[in-house]
Amino acid sequence: MNRREFSLQLAGAAGAAALCSLGLPGRALASPGAPVEGTDYHALKTPLSVPKTGKVDVIEFFWYGCPHCYAFEPMLEPWIAKLPADVAFRRVPAAFNARWEFHQQIYCTWEAMGVVDKMHGKTFDRFHKAGKPIDKLDDLLAFARESGLDADAVSKAWNSFGVRTKMAQDKQLVEAYRVDGVPTIGVHGRYTTEPSLGGPAACLSTTDTLIAQMRKVA
Repeated sequence: MNRREFSLQLAGAAGAAALCSLGLPGRALASPGAPVEGTDYHALKTPLSVPKTGKVDVIEFFWYGCPHCYAFEPMLEPWIAKLPADVAFRRVPAAFNARWEFHQQIYCTWEAMGVVDKMHGKTFDRFHKAGKPIDKLDDLLAFARESGLDADAVSKAWNSFGVRTKMAQDKQLVEAYRVDGVPTIGVHGRYTTEPSLGGPAACLSTTDTLIAQMRKVA
């Protein structure tokens, strides 16, 4: 079974709940020494065009319904907080089917409203800690009210052209990076790595190494 097929199976709430306790998949031990292409990370066959900003572009591809993404968050957040100024980090929600696309739209709505810092962790907790996946707009609006947001403003952002445009851009990035499972880290249009390749700590260590390499071309 490839990772995309595995991810699609997770689309059902029951499947996701059953896997929450398993943690992140992968080898028990990280690879010793320097990261190895094909083992610890993958190089894109065709490098992507990345704007010359002087910063290394790093992306986390995720899905709110993914228990492995949720398990990755406690390690990812402090790593993000310590990133140097020459690294530009962003999140991109993946969407492999209609349900994932709905969840993608949630994140893009938070982005459009400028409330990602407030709502991202809460949304993950809603799915996995509270066991209340958000699969309908009414659920989202109720969650927004509970979180102190203006439901009308959320609805307006949800239906906005800007959110639709961002979703299309995110879909293009997922395809360009050839993402077939989450969580996945993309580095400067050249590489991908993921916690399934040795565990979350190894993934972040590999990402640090790839960032150092990409400083030469950023």
